[in-house]
Amino acid sequence: MAATEYFVHASSYIDDGVQIGAGTYVWHFSHVLSGSKIGRNCSLGQNVMVGPDVTIGDGCKIQNNVSLYKGVHLEDDVFCGPSCVFTNVVTPRANVNRKSEFAKTIVRRGASIGANATIVCGRELGEYCFIAAGAVVTKDVPAYALMVGVPARRIGWVSKSGDILGADLICPRTSEKYERVDGALRALS
Repeated sequence: MAATEYFVHASSYIDDGVQIGAGTYVWHFSHVLSGSKIGRNCSLGQNVMVGPDVTIGDGCKIQNNVSLYKGVHLEDDVFCGPSCVFTNVVTPRANVNRKSEFAKTIVRRGASIGANATIVCGRELGEYCFIAAGAVVTKDVPAYALMVGVPARRIGWVSKSGDILGADLICPRTSEKYERVDGALRALS
């Protein structure tokens, strides 16, 4: 892929063996490590670190000061708010090498993670879930869940557009309908 199909600011570093999709922007002071794959039409803000071996889908927005470590996989259209944190081991110690224990963290399509939220590794965030600013996710998150607090707990449901759903499970913005299925939501339309 020709470098002219995407933009990398002169202050950023892209290691060998990285794939970047057309229409993607990598802004100031960022570093993408080898083996990482970034999809089309993404935006990586200032001071973003990706990799090694991280996968980012199409249309993702990674705000300033976010590090995506080995084991993190973002599907399409994921939003990572400023300074949100992904851990890579469950029990870190400076004096113990645990690189072989890096756990896989999967963030499903359309999920949003608020500023300063922490995602403990080895978790799966369901599609279109919404993690509030400052929340600490320690368990898997169902699709469309609205999660807040420390540790994060579900306080409601959100639609694909991010609007809070009432008891009728109808999006106030789009009128899209949802139903409960096995502890999560599913869009009916």
